[in-house]
Amino acid sequence: MLLIEAVGIGMFLSLILTETIGLAAGGIVVPGYIALVLHHPVQVIATVLAGLVTYLIIKVLSSYIIIYGRRLLIISILMGYLIAYLTRISPTLTMNDLSLNIQTVGFVIPGLIAYWIARQGILPTIAAMIIVSSLVRLIIIIIHNGIVLP
Repeated sequence: MLLIEAVGIGMFLSLILTETIGLAAGGIVVPGYIALVLHHPVQVIATVLAGLVTYLIIKVLSSYIIIYGRRLLIISILMGYLIAYLTRISPTLTMNDLSLNIQTVGFVIPGLIAYWIARQGILPTIAAMIIVSSLVRLIIIIIHNGIVLP
């Protein structure tokens, strides 16, 4: 139920942001999913990094093949899916006595982030995603009478 609420609120806020400012928050469902894991910053950072790596791969590929429109979206999602899968092979990064969960949020989210980075730039995409995700989380907490999400 929480996922349904978060994605729905995220879609609504993304629509408002896109219509008022003209920025997308990394994809229509991205803010809802990110909002649910904001209390795991390493996982959010891993997801954004996976999106950035996906974007860089697409940038390199674009010098060899023509990538635009629907092709850009599909290749972004496929590459992001592959990178997200790789984070599932060894989901824990251990440094000294510190153990970090580097699994991405979902499999499609990194590709959607990469797609919007390619379309509108790194800083606008990441900033919009963080702002909308934070608002989604705040609204979910308010709806549930101040109970912080697990």
